[in-house]
Amino acid sequence: MWLRLLLLHLSRTRTGVQQQNTFSGLSLRLDRTAERRDERDWIDARAGDTTARFLVLDGEDLAYVQRGAESLRWLGADERTRWLPDAEPTFLGTDEEHAYFLVRLDAAGRGAADAAALEEALDARRIHLRQAGLQLDAHEAALFAYAKGLAHWQREMRHCTACGARVALVASGHRAQCTGSDCGKLHFPRTDAAIIVIVEHEGACLLGRQAGWPAGRYSTLAGFVEPGESLEDAVRREVAEEAGVRVDEVHYHSSQPWPLPASLMIGFTATAHDRAIRLRDGELEDARWFTPQEIASGLADGSFATPPKLSVSYRLLAHWLHARAGLTLDELIARAR
Repeated sequence: MWLRLLLLHLSRTRTGVQQQNTFSGLSLRLDRTAERRDERDWIDARAGDTTARFLVLDGEDLAYVQRGAESLRWLGADERTRWLPDAEPTFLGTDEEHAYFLVRLDAAGRGAADAAALEEALDARRIHLRQAGLQLDAHEAALFAYAKGLAHWQREMRHCTACGARVALVASGHRAQCTGSDCGKLHFPRTDAAIIVIVEHEGACLLGRQAGWPAGRYSTLAGFVEPGESLEDAVRREVAEEAGVRVDEVHYHSSQPWPLPASLMIGFTATAHDRAIRLRDGELEDARWFTPQEIASGLADGSFATPPKLSVSYRLLAHWLHARAGLTLDELIARAR
């Protein structure tokens, strides 16, 4: 209980408004029950129960949602047996009402034609995780993200990195064990840590854009954490590499699972030593300092566009605008439409 209260406290801004990143907050509702993943009888009992819910992903990790509605099309235990009897489910966890499982069509040898046929049989449609983050409720979007991250790792983790032998999924899909007789190495799902940061200097924030983005879009700077590097050091290095800006203080803001395909975005706020910009590594087409008033004016006249709303980058920008100028990003965008 104390951990849940701490997480809730950390997720609140200084204004007292809770800010939950898309795909986040799932741990407050779902018990992953990791200690029981090796208990085959217990897992099978949960999968056969009438309250079990199965999330189906096709070979491209698209999820099935109810046609004409903004909610996942879950399969019940009977439906899973009827439509996908040969698909081995991966246990996701439980809440007070259900046990949740992932079912991968490609792991059961089902191709694109089977995926389309199931869509018709279930009277459903398929959506990408990015769409889900904007359309589904927070709990279902987070479950989809969790399942997609596991599905990607299962698909990629086919051979032992130590000896090259095939691996077999164990622990209800959460570990892969080498089948080599002289090896048996266990492999675990990986998550690639990446920092993302809003840097400020005397009332302005640093934002950059890549060449392929829509016109006017600027976003916070980001990059992957390298071996032997702290998160704070990664912030300082990435900002220096991309924009040539020297960062002093670094403070944690929030994090966001980003299984596109396998990242964890760790958000920070930071303070720059000065405003000198020098694009160094070619990642950015442009980088600029923006005041809150310039962002508000740019949104109003269409010359400025924010990062996608489902991203932690959007949350970082929203937090900064509110903290520095009392501006609400959602309201600014709504007025501009």
